[in-house]
Amino acid sequence: MSVRAIVVMYDSLNREYLTPYAPCGIETPNFERLAARSVRFNTCYVGSMPCMPARRELHTGRYNFLHRGWGPLEPFDDSVPRMLGQAGVTTHLATDHMHYWEDGGATYHTRYGTSSLIRGQQGDPWKGRVADPEVGEELRIHRNGTWRQDQINREYINGLAEYPQTLTFDAGLEFISDNASEQGWSVQIETFDPHEPFDAAEEFRSRYGGRSPEMAHYDWPEYQAVLEDDDLAEQVRGHYSALVSQCDASLGRVLDAMDAHNLWEDTMLIVCTDHGFLLGEHDRWGKGMPWFEETAHTPLFVWDPVAGAAGTSTDALVQTIDIGPTLLDHFGVDPTPRMQGRSLRETVRSSAPVREFGLFGSFGGHVNVTDGRYVYMRASADHSNEPLFEHTLMPTRMRGYFAGETLAEAELADPLPFTQGMPVLRTPGTKGHTPGAYGTLLFDLESDPAQQHPLIDDEIETRMAQALVEAMAANDAPSSQFQRLGLPEHGQVGAEHLLCRSQHAQALAAQRAYDAVPSPESFPSGRVGVTSTLREILDDPDAAVVLRRHIGDVPIGPFAPVAEATTLYRAAPVLFGPLPWEKLGALADELAQVSGGGR
Repeated sequence: MSVRAIVVMYDSLNREYLTPYAPCGIETPNFERLAARSVRFNTCYVGSMPCMPARRELHTGRYNFLHRGWGPLEPFDDSVPRMLGQAGVTTHLATDHMHYWEDGGATYHTRYGTSSLIRGQQGDPWKGRVADPEVGEELRIHRNGTWRQDQINREYINGLAEYPQTLTFDAGLEFISDNASEQGWSVQIETFDPHEPFDAAEEFRSRYGGRSPEMAHYDWPEYQAVLEDDDLAEQVRGHYSALVSQCDASLGRVLDAMDAHNLWEDTMLIVCTDHGFLLGEHDRWGKGMPWFEETAHTPLFVWDPVAGAAGTSTDALVQTIDIGPTLLDHFGVDPTPRMQGRSLRETVRSSAPVREFGLFGSFGGHVNVTDGRYVYMRASADHSNEPLFEHTLMPTRMRGYFAGETLAEAELADPLPFTQGMPVLRTPGTKGHTPGAYGTLLFDLESDPAQQHPLIDDEIETRMAQALVEAMAANDAPSSQFQRLGLPEHGQVGAEHLLCRSQHAQALAAQRAYDAVPSPESFPSGRVGVTSTLREILDDPDAAVVLRRHIGDVPIGPFAPVAEATTLYRAAPVLFGPLPWEKLGALADELAQVSGGGR
């Protein structure tokens, strides 16, 4: 078998921080070098988000988010690495992405023939320490367990050579070097960077103004409004920029190896990410609803030695689900009929389109569709966000199992068209998302690339909503998803199904939600208050009653250990939607009354 493949995957890589895509002032010479040796995709979109849903799409070549949230590969799932192995291809994974060895991701790395698992990223439970680390000033309102573990891990990393990213690329390059004279292999080099925390080595931090000692901890923004002043926010972006440059240097090592071993002749190279990251755009940090361009529109580079076309670009609309089928095609392995992605070989060669519309989103959130110019973000028809069900045979979340009360309501449902005859558990879906609070949104990216002016255009909305219905049907979406969104499961979209006009006021209000954000100190407090964690409030019997009266069941979803350690203040946009402060004030008043406090 005279073919080879290398996949380099980053996490949370914002394409606007790469010089082949934008004049951003960031030092990314190796991405420029890559662009000169490959095809740059200008219209690549994610499918399912965030981390593990995106990786499920890499394996299966089909959308994840309409049936299930964060979780492992399923018994009925196709897996591209496994299919390649069965076809005689040697496959290897080198990664520091710690979610692979958690309950919600533990079936992914075992689909590869071999794997190198590098420890120490973010809150990876790596080094054990009884004593708490030294606490410095930093962005996080509450320092939860993940933050604590990360601070401990950093104490065991001395210099660039010991960073998990460096060790990950070491492991991948070792595989390449050891097998450079062989054929029939595929290696995926996957780093958690530049995902937060933006912990870059000193030689990269110093390139961006040098982070002063008092700013050293300002590298981990919360997924919330930008509450920091301009100088501090720029410090955060500086940390991210430094980490992107470190990622660029690691990419350069791969390009050097391809040069040294003359791999360009028969080795496919794919460089991609799972999603982007908001760095102050839309007045927010992080990722989540709505999935704006900065998070959903991603960088992608492909070198196909058969198709050629180095140093070119294409505007063809492609997605994460196309990467797996592209690898299969490279090795002469047929995709399964369940796969919805398409090989990009002809797109690389001649910009041949593979689809007219792309579907993307996260479970229980907006369901989005784009044709590359217009983006339609369909919210739930009302604030209940119901009905919502997960369909799985692997009932685990990010770091644990489904809750007992959730599994108590589980039903064994008939097989879905893609589950290969296997029935599935249908369980109530987590209602932590409130897409209706943000409204249904329609943007024209040609005239409004920053997505600041949502449109009301019944004709365009009808066309995009019809495309959405058809894409959902092709994805075998359950009936509950059509009901949740107020869309017809069969037939044509009519005027009665349109929402942009009726939800426009809510959409505009959501845009203004962070114009004036009250400080945590402005709210009353007693034993518990807005700076208490959800777990601390729930552990106080009187406060728990008040909390549940205001928000119902606490929607902590797949991120339970992290979410329980989240402060009420930081959780407010999730609990109450994009206009949370008045509602938070009413809740804080009652919490103060029952916990012996006041203003």
